[in-house]
Amino acid sequence: MLSQKENETLTRVGPGTPMGELMRRYWIPAAFSHQLAEPDGPPVRVRLLDENLVLFRDSGGRIGLLDERCPHRTASMFFGRNEDSGLRCVYHGLKFDVAGNCVDVPCVPQSNDVQKRNILAQLKIKAYPCLERGDVVWAYMGPPEHKPPFPDLEWTRIPASQRFATRHIQECNWLQGLEGGFDPTHLSFLHRGDAEKNRNIVVTLYEVMPTDFGFVVGTGREQGSGDVLWNVNVMLMPFHKIISSVPHAAHVWAPIDDENTMLYSVDFSPDRALTEADLARSKEGRGIHTENIPGTDHAIRNRHNDYLIDRAQQASGASYTGMKGLGTQDCAIQESMGPIADRSAEHLLACDAAIVKIRRLLLQTLKDHAAGHPLPGMRPESYRVRSTRYEAPPGAPFAAIMNERVRIDAPVVAK
Repeated sequence: MLSQKENETLTRVGPGTPMGELMRRYWIPAAFSHQLAEPDGPPVRVRLLDENLVLFRDSGGRIGLLDERCPHRTASMFFGRNEDSGLRCVYHGLKFDVAGNCVDVPCVPQSNDVQKRNILAQLKIKAYPCLERGDVVWAYMGPPEHKPPFPDLEWTRIPASQRFATRHIQECNWLQGLEGGFDPTHLSFLHRGDAEKNRNIVVTLYEVMPTDFGFVVGTGREQGSGDVLWNVNVMLMPFHKIISSVPHAAHVWAPIDDENTMLYSVDFSPDRALTEADLARSKEGRGIHTENIPGTDHAIRNRHNDYLIDRAQQASGASYTGMKGLGTQDCAIQESMGPIADRSAEHLLACDAAIVKIRRLLLQTLKDHAAGHPLPGMRPESYRVRSTRYEAPPGAPFAAIMNERVRIDAPVVAK
């Protein structure tokens, strides 16, 4: 188990916190591109890493992410007018461009050029650079001098017809989602149909290894043939998972604040368009996706209605949990731990070996960051990886085989 201090260190993401400062060194998803469909359209509220922000697309199509509070009298920029290459506060008319520069102060009497320049310089608003990849708007919230190139995330570089992405708000800390995503044992229970099948699936080997992109989690199960069946999942710093499935899939746990997470879920195929069958499963919420209340980022099946659990199906064995869909099952359990799980109260078992190693790696990464050491994932090409499954003889070196299996060539760039 973790100490209370270690738990706080890993979970808190606001400005000035160790994990928050680490996450600000990476690109983080802020919204879908379709939420800013047209230049000069309505701005969108965004909350990332415990900061309230406003996102807008200006007259030239450029995207700006600004502090929600106007630096003049702290009115909300969400109510601003998006016009003529800037967002104008409706309280007193101050206007800001996508870089946060104040470009107009109509409420101040005419003054000479020097006075005007001084006023404009004093009224600069906090702004974060943005770019679009994979029909998602991404923001960089860290020190400008450390801004990395955007990583080669495969699902962001393929044509739009080859991916399907959704998102919803998960009402708990980001680490609960990440740990759930890499918890190997729960797959045999939470996502299975009956207890009898669960007893026959036993993971006996656990490997967690740091890499140049984050880490890999390998779980091995001995086969009757004597070989070991390895399931290898990759974690890309600081909050990505690529899932070994057909089609391929990905999660991004983007922290809204300490107690809420925006979970992006993506199905994608590197070499073909997704079929109607692929899309039907996704849209019905039977896989990693959840169905949202129309017009919102809140799931239909949520903690306020007990995830619409069907106790009759659970009792009959028709459903092990009585809850529909992998995504709903994961969220129900992760949110049931509370907004921030108290890991100091846990009683860990041998099957939690991978979780223990993941926490140690994350704590070590925070120490490395504080010491100024290079961070994983700063080279775009390091993200050219996929999760995988393979069989190997007992005793075969996991590191060498894993490294060969997860690496991929440069993905196709979408037109």
